[in-house]
Amino acid sequence: MSWQGRSKRKYTGGKYKPSRKRRVYERGRDFLPLTVGEVKRKKNNVRGGGEKLILLSIDKINVTDTKTGITKSAKIKTVVENSANPHFVRRNIMTKGAIVETDLGKVKVTSRPGQDGVLNGVLIG
Repeated sequence: MSWQGRSKRKYTGGKYKPSRKRRVYERGRDFLPLTVGEVKRKKNNVRGGGEKLILLSIDKINVTDTKTGITKSAKIKTVVENSANPHFVRRNIMTKGAIVETDLGKVKVTSRPGQDGVLNGVLIG
């Protein structure tokens, strides 16, 4: 796990004197990649007593046609492009902004599957 608090060093190289210890809510999370496959989700407890559903794998995407406004469910074939990391295409990893090939055509992912637990997208061609 990573820690997302303030650095121990100033930009000049000097050290900050710690006023307190690290807090649990300052911890980060490991990246859990979303791949193409049968549906798998994981629950994660967050600060304030809420929950986040992390999507681990899925085979369908909710596709909205912006011209007609109709939303349909489509089967995912493969990941075509991912601007977050070019190596994600080879491993079929989806993040927000990834372009996937479906049976309805190419779709751009608009949701954050690691935060929401759903996969939504808009038809681009």
